[in-house]
Amino acid sequence: MNVLAIGAHPDDIEFGCGGMLTKYAEKGHAVYLFVASDGALGGDGSVRRREQQDSALVIGAREVFWGDYQDTEIPLNRELIVRLEAVIRQIEPRMIFVNFPEDTHQDHRNLAQGTLSATRYVPNFLFYEGPTSVNFTPNCFTDIEKVLDKKLACLEAHRSQVAKTNIEDLSILELAVSTANFRGIQARVKYAEAFQSIRLLLNL
Repeated sequence: MNVLAIGAHPDDIEFGCGGMLTKYAEKGHAVYLFVASDGALGGDGSVRRREQQDSALVIGAREVFWGDYQDTEIPLNRELIVRLEAVIRQIEPRMIFVNFPEDTHQDHRNLAQGTLSATRYVPNFLFYEGPTSVNFTPNCFTDIEKVLDKKLACLEAHRSQVAKTNIEDLSILELAVSTANFRGIQARVKYAEAFQSIRLLLNL
């Protein structure tokens, strides 16, 4: 199965579904990433691109596609939808992940809404959460205890961003562990990633 994860900035995908993507890759599925901007307002854009490529290697992703939008200026328009549709036609994914649309960052809001339109014919579509998600109420989970180390490693690959959480003395790694533990409690396991499904095709 081909799997596509979509994020507005480098490290968005890893926080939201790095564990799930690692599990897919380890089972032989083809994982691809689409990152809409290089996050240049949060650091040097060229550095963040390299960090994203390093992180993709940890996950086991086959390719990173770049949207080349300006950080904080991802539009919600036809052009964004067409660009996403072009990647979807190339990859032909059966499973798509994108950040939850209710969010305090406009890039996340616009990308999620554009992805809803671009992926309307894909059978499996899930929202993942991020540190700036609002009113996120998951309805499905995955146990990531066995891949938590890899999730943290792919976040750590974004070396320039680890300490940038806007919460004093809290790294992105600590935030990821706390979130995974909280979602794990909800799912009755130790560590989990949480999702809200728009479509989830269960084949038996």
